[in-house]
Amino acid sequence: MFSISRLSRYSTSQRVRGYLIAYVVDLAVFAASTLLAFQLRFDGVLPEVYFHPMWIAMAVWACAKSLTFICGGVAGGYWRYTSIHEALRLVLTNSAGSVLGSVMILLMLGQHGLPRSIYFLEWLVSSALILSSRLLVRTIFSARYSHRAKGELTRTLIYGAGAAGLALLCELRQNQSLMCDVVGLIDDDPRKVGLVFHGMRVLGSGGELGILVKKYFIKKVLIAIPSARGPQMVRILRLAVDASVDYKMVPSLGGLIQGTELGKQIRNVAVEDLLGRKPAQLDVDSIREKIQGRVVMVTGAAGSIGSEICRQIAHFKPQAIVGFDAAETPLFQIDRELRATFPQVAFYPEIGNIIRPEALHFVMQKHRPSILFHAAAYKHVPMMERHVFAAVENNIFGTMNVAKAAAVNGVADVVMISTDKAVRPTSMMGATKRVAELLIRSMQAKSHTKFVAVRFGNVLGSNGSVVPIFKEQIAAGGPVTITHAAMTRYFMTIPEAAQLVLQAFSIGTGGEVFVLDMGEPVKIVDLARNLILLSGLQPDQDIKIQFTGLRPGEKLFEELNLQDECLVPTSHAQIKSYVSPNDGDARQLEAYLQDLRVIVERRDTARLVLLLKGLVPEYNPDSQLLQTAFAIEFSTVKALGISVPVRRAERISEVTLASAARQAT
Repeated sequence: MFSISRLSRYSTSQRVRGYLIAYVVDLAVFAASTLLAFQLRFDGVLPEVYFHPMWIAMAVWACAKSLTFICGGVAGGYWRYTSIHEALRLVLTNSAGSVLGSVMILLMLGQHGLPRSIYFLEWLVSSALILSSRLLVRTIFSARYSHRAKGELTRTLIYGAGAAGLALLCELRQNQSLMCDVVGLIDDDPRKVGLVFHGMRVLGSGGELGILVKKYFIKKVLIAIPSARGPQMVRILRLAVDASVDYKMVPSLGGLIQGTELGKQIRNVAVEDLLGRKPAQLDVDSIREKIQGRVVMVTGAAGSIGSEICRQIAHFKPQAIVGFDAAETPLFQIDRELRATFPQVAFYPEIGNIIRPEALHFVMQKHRPSILFHAAAYKHVPMMERHVFAAVENNIFGTMNVAKAAAVNGVADVVMISTDKAVRPTSMMGATKRVAELLIRSMQAKSHTKFVAVRFGNVLGSNGSVVPIFKEQIAAGGPVTITHAAMTRYFMTIPEAAQLVLQAFSIGTGGEVFVLDMGEPVKIVDLARNLILLSGLQPDQDIKIQFTGLRPGEKLFEELNLQDECLVPTSHAQIKSYVSPNDGDARQLEAYLQDLRVIVERRDTARLVLLLKGLVPEYNPDSQLLQTAFAIEFSTVKALGISVPVRRAERISEVTLASAARQAT
């Protein structure tokens, strides 16, 4: 404590001493300005009659300008950081001081006390000397920085000579802790090549990066093009990898506003930067109006999507967040994170499983949530092909338990997280999520609770997604395994998905199936190549790519809506609502679900497939599942007209399924 207080007193005294020195220098400048103005007016020979008026004018202008500098907030300060904005403030403040002093001199000495040109000369000379003193200090500090031992600094190029690049240049010059020796700029705009910005030349375009790296011994490239999207970022990445140089990225200027120091926000290039997606623009007022001051419950709160929904909800100041999940350790982790990041928001971790209705009722009666986000689900396609009954119990009956408990316990809004795999499903996971959508919509007709579902595709970095798997394979030296060269998927980031889910909730009126704008589909092989490049390696050279064939239940591409679903725009450009003329009969669905429960209890795979096909006519079971369900060999499947490899998602008609069922019997 003693040492800290001593350090604080030392810092304060040092700061006071700096300000006193600045005041003394400014006073000297004010006095010298008056003296030089008289010398210039009389060519260095001052008449004796003006001796006394000169001293009066010197004292008056010094006092007047000291007053205006203090009031204007430009007295003292850190002169080493003087910018164009500060220079303008200095000139305006000095002008105010000159005018104030001139008025006082006219009142004291009269209209003919001083030559009229003295007033203009004093303002001109004082402005020049004030700016020069600041510029001199800034130059001295810049020179001290530039003359540091070059061995300590990293020779750096800034890619981008726009606003972000020039802001970064200024920061690197002033912030010595960043340890960067900026050699020059590069920019893809040919009109900028050869120009000088802030004393730094644009050495060439991006295509010349390899040559410039070798010529100037560059070790690092800082990419300062926040507007770069998709293909442009991939091109820059390839140029940096080919040049064998380290690279980092600078955030957008909007990101700089939220941060404190530009240098601390320089980060590695991420795979999200290569997707070409624009950040979601949210109507935060409408979301806040719905969430603020209310209790929000999230099932699957320990998962990647559920936990991010909790984080996003916390920004809108709810009364409390109830996190419901069966996974103890990740629930403990999100509890710790939210308590540290949002201490003002109460977070209640509740361990439980959605297949147990009594657990759901207990938690809802305990916390009385008015909003519920249902993110709990089994989602791994190949895994659910091997565990079909677990998929049904969790994704269908678990959703039914959540929906009924919400309706009974007075929850006002329920939002179910669905998937693009529910559209024309070829997997058990997709089929069960489609049934869950139908179930949610059927609940709307018999409850005061508003039920909506939100569909979206793959989420970068979520548990079990391809990105973490690819990264593990790259770290192990490869190969990177991909099921098919033509496979494409829709991708979005975890925060963006969670944000748009909240936005969809804010505009839902009940019964809608919302679909998020997923942008353009991405080829998985391109994603793998970009991840290899991000690792500083060359695809097909350093890391091999291996194609393994489609897994059970997988499709080559995903869809976001059914053929009979009509696209309806919403108030948000990135969210659409699909309305189907076939909403289904709630009573018929209830009968199906009763039969389904009996089938699950008996573990009857064949009847399960047939019932799901009847419930979801567009469901096309995988051939491996059919073999398991109907206990027939692959040759028999071919005889039935399924003449494709086993590891392939088949489009099976109801007639084929009925035929398979008869033969299995």
